[in-house]
Amino acid sequence: MQVTQTSSQGLKHEFKVVLPAGDLAAKLAAQLSELQAKAQIKGFRPGKAPIGHLKKLYGKSMMGDVLQEAVNDANRKIVEDNQFRVAQEPKIDFPGGQEEVERALEAEGDFSYVVTFETLPKIEIGSFDGIALERPVAEVTAEDVDKALQSLADRAQEFEAKPEGAKAEKGDKLTIDFTGKLDGVTFEGGSGGDVDIVLGSGTFIPGFEEQLEGAAASEQRLVKTRFPDDYSAKHLAGREAEFDVTVKSVSAPKSLGLDEELAKKYGFESLDAMKTAVRGNLEADYHKISRDKLKRALLDALDSRYSFELPESLVEQEFRNIWNQHEIESQRNNLPVSEEGKTEEETRAEFRKIAERRVRLGLVLAEIGQNAGVQVEEKDLTDALIERARMFPGQEKAVWDYYRNNEQALAQLRAPIYEERVVDHISKLIKIADKPVSREELFKEDEE
Repeated sequence: MQVTQTSSQGLKHEFKVVLPAGDLAAKLAAQLSELQAKAQIKGFRPGKAPIGHLKKLYGKSMMGDVLQEAVNDANRKIVEDNQFRVAQEPKIDFPGGQEEVERALEAEGDFSYVVTFETLPKIEIGSFDGIALERPVAEVTAEDVDKALQSLADRAQEFEAKPEGAKAEKGDKLTIDFTGKLDGVTFEGGSGGDVDIVLGSGTFIPGFEEQLEGAAASEQRLVKTRFPDDYSAKHLAGREAEFDVTVKSVSAPKSLGLDEELAKKYGFESLDAMKTAVRGNLEADYHKISRDKLKRALLDALDSRYSFELPESLVEQEFRNIWNQHEIESQRNNLPVSEEGKTEEETRAEFRKIAERRVRLGLVLAEIGQNAGVQVEEKDLTDALIERARMFPGQEKAVWDYYRNNEQALAQLRAPIYEERVVDHISKLIKIADKPVSREELFKEDEE
């Protein structure tokens, strides 16, 4: 085997490899000899088929395996000899074309190829001195608990039919059929049947629910309204619309207080027990948001702290993932792929910057984790797998088997856990000061 480095630019390293025909022929002969000992070919006694006959039958396909194994061995040796940390699988080109490949498969000539490795950059992590962050923390108040309880009460709200001819009021539930029109023409997604709507809930576009107040069962109404300028479906945003509405029934809410009866509806022994559980859930939610904000601030600090060349293949792969998801969401919402006020090229450039940031932070966190010996415990992975399986009721075993039998899928499940462990490690090494904030301040950025 002859290996010659032909190029080295940044993270990319190119080599020309020549595998001599004699070496390949010797490996093929060894495999044919092994095959001869166990081959049962019609017309020959077991183990007595001539090598030449076996080569005629299987030589080309076996040489394909020989070539693949030789290429893998050669690439592995290049990596080991140069102590490369490769970013992805190497890129292989065949300058000799198909003719040379065919000659090699027939064991009639040398086999040469060009292999390009893209390596991971060397990252000097250094210390984390100078990183000081604030962690926003909010206390769960009695008012927060009461609001959460009221929300649960609203979800459990029951309604009873109003007397015939009774008018609908705010808070009542109506069951309606409706057909929407733009300029007198019905539009896709603008019609519905047996749809429940609670007046005053803000479920429908502005002005829709208000125009149904005072309606009675079996009444028909023409509702005229306008889609908001920022409506998610851009082809409807800002447009005037009319809806032919038939009110099929009107129901009034039953009284339901924050009392023992509500607690029993949700399976609690008492209202106090329900309050304790609700407070615990709120505290867990607040803690998660505080942690997410701290993590975001930490990643911003790391992103501004490190600058190095990025493997193009990793950036391109990440960009394709982001862009493909963006295209799917744009199609689902009937939106253009270009963001508002930007061309598609500008949108692509912005998404590529996001991809670069993700790759850079991923490499930094991986280096930090490796240096610190961060590990993902089997229990953490099992818990994550159980949680993922629960997302598919009735298919838990299939999901479990899929991940357990698919290393790549399991690695995707392990990656975010590993990232969290590395963030935990860094958090112990930097200065963090808790900053008391209100619930509104804690949730503000996420709501925006």
